[in-house]
Parts: sequence; structure tokens; C-alpha cells
Amino acid sequence: MRSIWNGAISFGLVSIPIKVVNATESHSISFRQIHLEDGGRIRYRKVCELDDREVGQAEIGKGYEDADGTIIPITDEDLAHLPLPTAKTIEIVAFVPADRIDPLHMDSAYYLAVGGAPAAKPYTLLREALKRSQKVAIAKFALRGRERLGMLRVVGDAIAMHGLLWPDEVREPEGVAPDTKVTVNDKELDLADALMDTLGEIDLTELHDEYREAVEEVVAAKAAGEAPPQAPEPASGGKVLDLMAALENSVRAAKESRGEEPAKAEAQVKRLPQRKSARAAPKQAAGKKSTATKKTAAKKTASSARKSTSKTTQGAKKTTAKSTAKSTTKSTAKSTAKKTPAKKTTSRKRTA
Repeated sequence: MRSIWNGAISFGLVSIPIKVVNATESHSISFRQIHLEDGGRIRYRKVCELDDREVGQAEIGKGYEDADGTIIPITDEDLAHLPLPTAKTIEIVAFVPADRIDPLHMDSAYYLAVGGAPAAKPYTLLREALKRSQKVAIAKFALRGRERLGMLRVVGDAIAMHGLLWPDEVREPEGVAPDTKVTVNDKELDLADALMDTLGEIDLTELHDEYREAVEEVVAAKAAGEAPPQAPEPASGGKVLDLMAALENSVRAAKESRGEEPAKAEAQVKRLPQRKSARAAPKQAAGKKSTATKKTAAKKTASSARKSTSKTTQGAKKTTAKSTAKSTTKSTAKSTAKKTPAKKTTSRKRTA
């Protein structure tokens, strides 16, 4: 990979010579502008507006336009002698947890390659320190005419650097969120969670650019003098007015695409029969009410019968107890009367 910047990483008093190379590449298909009449290329020529002639790249330099329109020439030598410590150095200023970096600040990605054998030891030291601390390094560097922020992190056995936007370059999300009050209920959230679980995770290496492949097919067909492939007609679908139904259908479609049984999703989709049964609920409630009334009456009758039986039993017990008490009292009195004279007679005899 060709380096686009040579310098060093400043890690305290440690200096690590490195080369910066692009970590990403674009595979998008580019088109040329042509003249529709004869297919000729449309080119842009760089013309000086003062002498009205085309100039080459060697004759072109940089210039800053002042507020009054005056052009101030700026040479590469002027920029090379900027009083910045980051002109040829990636200066690490802090180490922070990775989750402290908002993805909105992410910009271009680069790999930092070792700049010679002497840099292997300090390069490895920084890499292992980042691994063990589970942090990323925040750095400042100058590239392509301006100073930038960067985030250094470990990717495999290499150190990668992500360009970061300055805080004032990220806009506040004003006027982006809905300005009307919206309420989301628990059932909708449950269905959204079910859809997320059904879609699950995916390996990013399995994804590919289908648009680019389709464009390549069109180009190949036209080059071969054939008709370009026709796109299939999209499935006709009406406007979705019910969010719950849309979520349920999404869960079912996701399960079907993965070859799973969408039984639960289908059971959730059938909502109309439940509404009909809910309308017929008053009749069923009335039936249940009459049945409950009958059961209550039966319970009252049984309770009355039990009370009367209990009273009768208690009365019989009381009568029996009274008669038993009377008979016991009489028999006791008689036996006492009989025993008393015998004792008196015996005492008289002994006295005589």
C-alpha cells in the first residue's frame, strides 16, 4: 500500500516513525460525461481567466481569497514551515475509553505502518499498552493542509487511526426529531424487540453491494450488444396504517426468510376474530350471570336446610338433656331417702 503521509507518533518522550496508508477503498462505479449526439467525452479544462488560456498542473498553485476578493498566494514551502508540532507528528494528547467517542465524529480511516526496523519495539509497546488498557489514544495531526483530530486503536496486530471531526464540525440535531408527541406502548415495543431478535446478528463479510453488481451487469450486457436485464416488478403493497400489524408481519417475514416456523407471529397477526369474540362477550357474560344466580340460590337453600337441621338437632339434644337430668335427679332423691332411715335405725340400736 502506498503511503500518503510520513512522520512519527509522539508518545510522551517516545517517538515512533510511521507511514500513513489508506485503510479503505471505494469500489463504486464512476461514469464519464459524454456528448449525447456523438458520444464524445466532456472534459474540464483549467483556464486562466486573466489571459484566457488553458494552463497545466505545473503552473497551478494555491491562493487564499480575502474578504475583498484579493488573492493571496500560499506556497507549499509556506505550509511546510507552519509553527505546528503536528506538521510531521501524530501527537497523542490523551487516552480515553472507546465508548467515549461518538461515531458521529468518525471520519476517514488509516493504517499506521512501521517506518523502519528501529520503530518495531516502540510500535509494539504502544499497541500492547492500548490492548491492555482497553482504551484508545486521542491525537492531533496535520494532513492535506489542515490540522485534524485522530483516534488510534488496535486492529489485529496493527494500529489504525480514525480521523475525527472537530466538535464544532458536528451539527446539533435540532429540528430532526418529530415535533409531535408520540406514545409507544409496551406491546409495540415487545414486537419491535421480537423483530430485532428474529433478524439477529450478521457477519459483515456476508454483505455486498448489490447495486454495484447490477450496474456491472448492465454495462456487460450493453458492451455485448444485448438488452440490459430488467428489474423485477416490486411487490404491490398498500399503505400500512396499523403499526402493530406492520411489526407482526415483519416478524413473520423475517422468520420465513430464515426458514423458521412463524407460528407465534401468525398467532399474533390474527386480531380480527378476537375483536368479534369481544363484541359477543356481553351475551356470554349474561349467561354466566344467570348460572351464577342459580348457583347462589342453590347455596342459600342448602345453607337454610343445614340451619334447620342444626336447630332440630340442637332442640333434640336439649330435650334429651333435660329429661336425663330430671330422671337422674329423681332417682338420686329416692335412693337418698331409702338410705337415710336405715342409718337412723342402726344408730338407735347402738344407743340402746
